[in-house]
Parts: sequence; C-alpha cells; structure tokens
Amino acid sequence: MPVRIIDLSQPLAPGMSVFPGDPTVSFETVATVPVDGFRVSALHMGTHSGTHVDAPSHRIESSATIDDVELTYFHGRSRIIRVRDARRQQCIEFDQVSPQLEHLEPGEIVIFATGWSEHFNTPMYFDHPFLEARIAAYLVSQQIRSVGVDLPSPDSSSFGAETKVADLPFHEVFLGAGGVIFENLTNLGALSTPNPLFSAFPIRLAGLDGAPVRAVALEDC
Repeated sequence: MPVRIIDLSQPLAPGMSVFPGDPTVSFETVATVPVDGFRVSALHMGTHSGTHVDAPSHRIESSATIDDVELTYFHGRSRIIRVRDARRQQCIEFDQVSPQLEHLEPGEIVIFATGWSEHFNTPMYFDHPFLEARIAAYLVSQQIRSVGVDLPSPDSSSFGAETKVADLPFHEVFLGAGGVIFENLTNLGALSTPNPLFSAFPIRLAGLDGAPVRAVALEDC
C-alpha cells in the first residue's frame, strides 16, 4: 500500500546546534575522487548530535548501551501528543497532556510535538520547555519504553550554577526503567495522522550511550 514518508530528522552539518558542552560537529575530507579515485570523509561529533536516541546508560550507570537495546524500541506505532503554545522554560505538566495519554497501548512510541524545533540553530533553542517527571512515571506505568521530543531534552537545560551534575528527573525515571528517549526531532507539524508508524534506528555503536538516528514517520497515502 502506498505510504508517505516524512523526515523527522535535523540535518547533521558543521556548526549545527549541539547541547552546551557537547562536542561540536565537523566534517573533514580525507580522500577525493580526482586524487584518490574515491571520496571519504572523517566525522567529528558526539553521540547525542542532531536527532538521536539516548540509551539507558546515558543516565544510569551500568545499564544498557545503545547496541544492547531491543530493536523493537526504535520502530512501531506512535502516539503524537500536541502541546499548544509552548513557552520558554515552561514545565509541561502531566495534567496538561493527560487527556491525550488515555488508553495507551504497551509498546507505543509516545512523541511530544511542541513546535520548538523551529528554534533549532538559534540561542533560544536551549531555553526550551520541558516535561514534568510525572509524565515519565505515567508512561513507564503504561509499559511505554520509547518516547520522543522535538526539544534538546525532555528535562530543563537550565542547570544551577552551584553544581556541575545535571538534574535530569525525566531521564532518571524513564531511562531508569530501561526506556529510550529520542531528542531533537523536527517537522512534526507535517504529520497528518495522530498515530503514524515511527522508525528511528541508531547506528550500532558498541558500548556507547546513544547514537544519531534517521527518524521518519510513515503515513498511508
């Protein structure tokens, strides 16, 4: 049956937005067709560059790395949760989205669409809204193991100056339950159905804490 494929991924490119403190993205040409007969490039980036997925080990010591996570966590029917009029550094509370979270099916991939991706590659992007940890606890209770956001993080990026250790309550709850988190999704406004098939497989990086993905949604034409 014909399907429409919607790209939900930010392009990986030198100079793109990265989480504060993460490695910058750069490309280097190491072989060219005129000189070598083929082209090869070297990439420098972090495991959480661009649209990517967090493995449990991103937050939870001695937990599953990205190559250990079941492949079913990266593909399946999704539930798009629309958050209207999201504001800078707003805490999106459970009660605000709970009507859209009713009757979840175990294994659904829950994706929060705030529209914040329009600020990608601007300083405002990191003054983003974030999700109350109670949302993570509810999703875990409903046997949801995959969640996505069109934000740099479901947690606040405003860390206190008194500590260098990030306070990440949503990550703590959701990754602590063995789930995965897709971050920096984009183009969610292009989706025309509330439950598209979602697919975002990571590069198989052995023993690491996350990886870039090519996230797409598939809708029947």
